[in-house]
This record gives sequence, structure tokens and C-alpha cells, in this order.
Amino acid sequence: MSNPGTPTFEQLRVFLAVVDAGSFAGAARNLNRAVSVVSYGIANLEAQLGLELFERDGTRKPKLTAAGRTVLAEARALAQGIDGLRAKVKGLLDGLEAEVDIAVDVMLPAERIGKALHAFAEAFPTVSLCLHVEALGAVTAAVLERKAIIGISGPLATAVEGVSCVAAGAVPTVPVAAPDHPLGRMERIEPGEARNHVQLVLTDRSPLTEGQDFAVLSPRTWRLADLGAKHALLRQGLGWGNMPLPLVQPDLDNGTLMRLAIPDHSGGIYRFAGVWRRDTPPGPAASWLLDRFVALGAGDIDEEGFAGI
Repeated sequence: MSNPGTPTFEQLRVFLAVVDAGSFAGAARNLNRAVSVVSYGIANLEAQLGLELFERDGTRKPKLTAAGRTVLAEARALAQGIDGLRAKVKGLLDGLEAEVDIAVDVMLPAERIGKALHAFAEAFPTVSLCLHVEALGAVTAAVLERKAIIGISGPLATAVEGVSCVAAGAVPTVPVAAPDHPLGRMERIEPGEARNHVQLVLTDRSPLTEGQDFAVLSPRTWRLADLGAKHALLRQGLGWGNMPLPLVQPDLDNGTLMRLAIPDHSGGIYRFAGVWRRDTPPGPAASWLLDRFVALGAGDIDEEGFAGI
């Protein structure tokens, strides 16, 4: 059994040109070569593979054989891979990053993340991306520890040494509980009443916020490092807590959660900041992504205050 030879990329490029143009003459025009050169290239490719790629008898236009259709799929995949490699190398030569690592606050609305990353994928198709979702000080910690080149952090980042910040919008937070929770069943919540019930509190293990509480009213707390888990426990009636309004709006609409009118704490504004190390400024792709998040947050509610989480 004979083994096929190894075709050159140039031979495959000529093959694809014939398929795309629908003729040898059209491929020759597109490649700016003589028709004889294109025919010779195809003949060499067929000889290398030991296969007939085109049916030439009884037709004016070259028609792919069954083997040719199979080779076509592989040739296109190889060509796309080579084009991607060349684009990535060109980006590196131009100073474009090969990969961007970004950490975002868990409170950042998912829709905003999706819009920013979708635009990033279109603007920088050759740049890989690694997304970290963290809570509280862990976003800025990831930037300080060089696990991420940029971050979209909560307001805690503004006081961290060695970190530069830019405002990146905000999200309103509201206190909520399940309808069957004691606070949810009250027609009127008296001042101080929320202190008598378990408050679900978002926490993290970052040294920047370790042991700190933010607008925690109740001495009875359950601490969770995952916003999704907090959301689920709130819906189960296992406590009350503050949540970003965009995340719980569907629950408020369908009645699985209700907004609490707590006199001591009606909610607030959780502000975001784009962050990066002062001694390691982001490259062009990371800077573009940071600017995108800033632009998407520009229309956010403009109020003073900090929301408990």
C-alpha cells in the first residue's frame, strides 16, 4: 500500500482557487498566473495525493470528485488555520497581546459582560481571552497578583496602593427575601427588625477584604462566596440580603422574591471601577476592552452611595 505525499500549502491554495473560481482560467486570473501554471499545480497535487480531484471528461468546468470533496474540507481547514496563524503573528509583531486575562466583579450584570466580550471577539479575533469572575477584593487582588491584566472591580479598588482606577458604571442593589420569609410576610417592617433575621452576605477570601463587612445590618449572617448560591438560598427563604437589581428583577416580576422596604437600609448603588497595575499598563487589546466596559457603564444611574452586598 502506497502512502500519499505531503502537498505544499501553495498547491492547496491553487486547488482552493480553482474551486472558488469554478474554472482553471478564473483561478489563474485571481492568482495572477498563467492557466498552464494552475493546471500544472493541480496535476502535481493529484500526483502527490495519488487521487483525482476533478472530473475533466465531459464537462467544460472542473467538477470535484468524491475524493476531491473530501480533500476540499481539509484544505479549507488548513487554509483557515494558516490565515489565523499569520494574523496572530502579525498582531504579535504589531504589539498586540496573544491573550488577555480579565477579572470582573460578580455583581457586574451578565448582559454587560456579554456585550463587551462579543464586541471584543469581533475587534480582536486573534486574541485569546481568559475571564475570572470574583467577589469583592478578589478582583483587585487578581490584578495585583498578575493573574489578570485588567479588572472590573467594585468600589473597594479605589483605595488600593499600586492600582490605577477609572469609573466603570454602577448597578443598583436592593434588599430582597422570599415571599414566605418572615420579613416578606410583614406589611410594615419596623426599624431594627431586619437585625433579628439571618442576612445572607457575599464574602471572599481576598486579603484585601478579609474580615470586613459592608453594610451588614444583622449580627446573624450566613456568608457565601458565590452570588449564584446566595440567589438560590434567598429564593428558598433561608435569609434576606442585598442583590443587584438586574439579576433579581425577573424574580420580583414573577413573585419568587420581593423587595423589602427596610427603614434602616433601602438599598443603594454599587459602583464599578476599571483597574490595572500602575507598573503594568494594559496592552492595546486589554485597553480596548477596558474602554468598552467604561463606555457601557457610562449611562448607569448617577447617585451617591454604596450598596451593601
